[in-house]
Amino acid sequence: MRWRRNTLPAVLAATLSVLPSGRRNGYSHGGPTAVAEDSLSGAGGTAPAPDRPEPPSTSRPGEQGAHTAAGRPDTGSDRGEPRQCLRAWAELLRVSALFSVPGDALAGAAAVGRRPGRGTALAIGASLCLYEAGMALNDWADRDEDAVDRPHRPIPSGRISPAAALGAAGVLTAAGLALAARAGRPALTVATGLAATVWAYDLHLKHTKAGPAAMAAARSLDLLLGATATATGVRAPGGTGAPDNVAAAAHRGLPACLPALPAALVLGSHTYGVTAVSRHETQGGSTGTPLAVLATTTALAAAVLRESWGRAPGRSGTTRAEADAGPVARRLDTGPLGKVTDPVRLLAVTLTGAYLRTAGPPLLHAALNPSPPLTQRAVGGGIRAMIPLQAALAARAGAPVTALAVMGLVPLARSLARKVSLT
Repeated sequence: MRWRRNTLPAVLAATLSVLPSGRRNGYSHGGPTAVAEDSLSGAGGTAPAPDRPEPPSTSRPGEQGAHTAAGRPDTGSDRGEPRQCLRAWAELLRVSALFSVPGDALAGAAAVGRRPGRGTALAIGASLCLYEAGMALNDWADRDEDAVDRPHRPIPSGRISPAAALGAAGVLTAAGLALAARAGRPALTVATGLAATVWAYDLHLKHTKAGPAAMAAARSLDLLLGATATATGVRAPGGTGAPDNVAAAAHRGLPACLPALPAALVLGSHTYGVTAVSRHETQGGSTGTPLAVLATTTALAAAVLRESWGRAPGRSGTTRAEADAGPVARRLDTGPLGKVTDPVRLLAVTLTGAYLRTAGPPLLHAALNPSPPLTQRAVGGGIRAMIPLQAALAARAGAPVTALAVMGLVPLARSLARKVSLT
């Protein structure tokens, strides 16, 4: 009996020494089913399963997380790592705002009286690349400021390195210029100015009084890029390779994008207002800026519905363009509101109303209560309002199909904005 009493504790001690150390406190660090992955809490596989209580902790407060991270391979987070990386890049590049970009080139094509073609597609691709380059460069330049004001962003949170963001900005800029070069030398010239404006804004002008003007110039140049690429990329019928009247005007010294200047100024003015409001989105406190931008938004809506912006692409003197644009553009200049029964005019009025409805209420709320959340909401509303504004500009130019195609981007932008923030 004495032998058994001395042997039994020794056998139990030897058995316990063989067990994994994670089992001793009630945790399992080695098995894949030890901890349920909780996708709702966003804890990356560290939340307890909902159908059983959390095991009691035997460590001092603050030690459990470090012990868990160091003591087991997190197979759940390994499986989610590609998705988390993809989400981090989506946040860095603001992919939910991408749908506000194609309408620039489409509105530019409509402004010069052309149907979207190969040049328009190349301009859209170049615009998307340069836009995303600006987003990556923006967060790279603001990484120290974001570490204090917006630590959840991809760079300060450590999900994306500063070097990777800067490299992405450089690669995307080169890709945008390459696509613009495929559309012709005039388009490359406009795209180069656009890229230079984007880099100058992110690296220096953003924190100066010239910041909103630089951003407005970038958006205006984006519309002019679509107009230039579309106009200079059109060849005369018959395959002779000779440019038509609009493209020939560029060779005579008259920019091919000249008819698109009014639309570019409208879009640039709207961008100026959104950028001015965004300068207060982290601290809030500005009442006058949202009110001024709201007044500007109303004035821009009136400008879209104005009687005439000058000689439209379909007027006499540009015979080829008149044949392409048809009588629709001419009907838009019959009065301050046009013919009430004109479906194209009704479409322009409807789209302009959608623009006001999207941008106006958030600006009013931000003016009444200039808190950071409402100011950020006003900025997001201004970004979303660019799509109906682009569509209204296309309808104003007599391109209803293009206008409806641009408005088709709204549901996509809205659904993606629920997942990735616009600001």
